[in-house]
Amino acid sequence: MSTMKNLTIPQDASRLPVTLSRMAEKRRLGEPLVMVTAYDHPSALAADLAGVDLVLVGDSGAMTVLGYESTVPVTLDELLVLARAVRRGISTPFMVGDLPFGSYEVSDEQAVTTAMRFVKEAGCDAVKLEGGGETSVARARAIVNAGIPVMGHVGLTPQTSTALGGYKAQGRTAAAAARVRDEALALQRAGCFSIVFEAIPAEVSAAIMPEMDALIIGIGAGPSTDGQVLVFHDLLGIRDGRGARFVQRYADLLDEMVAGVGAFAADVRSRHYPAPDHDYTIPEEELAAFKAGLPPSDAGS
Repeated sequence: MSTMKNLTIPQDASRLPVTLSRMAEKRRLGEPLVMVTAYDHPSALAADLAGVDLVLVGDSGAMTVLGYESTVPVTLDELLVLARAVRRGISTPFMVGDLPFGSYEVSDEQAVTTAMRFVKEAGCDAVKLEGGGETSVARARAIVNAGIPVMGHVGLTPQTSTALGGYKAQGRTAAAAARVRDEALALQRAGCFSIVFEAIPAEVSAAIMPEMDALIIGIGAGPSTDGQVLVFHDLLGIRDGRGARFVQRYADLLDEMVAGVGAFAADVRSRHYPAPDHDYTIPEEELAAFKAGLPPSDAGS
């Protein structure tokens, strides 16, 4: 084991790759699962070294990395670029690729083809899709039947947030809570190994959990779920502005990043950087030979 700033981090040699069976065993033992998003090699490496169980290449990368206003515009090819970078940065966590909006809804064939690209081109262990309605359930079943593990997603589903009335909690009436339960059970029957519960009252999640055999990962869904997930940029404070109610910031890296770049800019403008110890040297005789070959200076003319 090694320690970094009082945080105990498992060494790679003492850790085995996270698998479906290992996650099921953790659930049996009552050990919460930890999932974070990652979108590039550095964030993946950080997640791997921190010892998380699952890494999600989320379509939230549309906003956190690519600068879109929502998750809707991001394309399959864009997410595959991010996913390939993440794969190169992790060795232990179970890797899940998020199917972007428009890449699976049209048909079972489209859904399976998209899922296969995440597995074959990016090395994902599973894929995730949003929603528990008839279409999403059918697509989940088709992908599972093709031999690819699927993670579902109910409650607040950002890809269709407009239809839900915006980015707000779901399941806050008896009817809405029943709909969340029905969708979760439908995804479970379709063969999903795991389901994300997002922005659901804690009491609703707790009431549904006894019926769930799938691994339930919560984000704003209370402590009763099998694990928790947060967006990398949210938990590390890399994004500006106020986060969702469920976000807990564990660092304020945006402030440190701005301060670091600002310090560099100040040193350049004051000519404190580069300093002599940043320079490379050349033997004096080689420098003299080089200068002797230069054209005469016009400085005195």
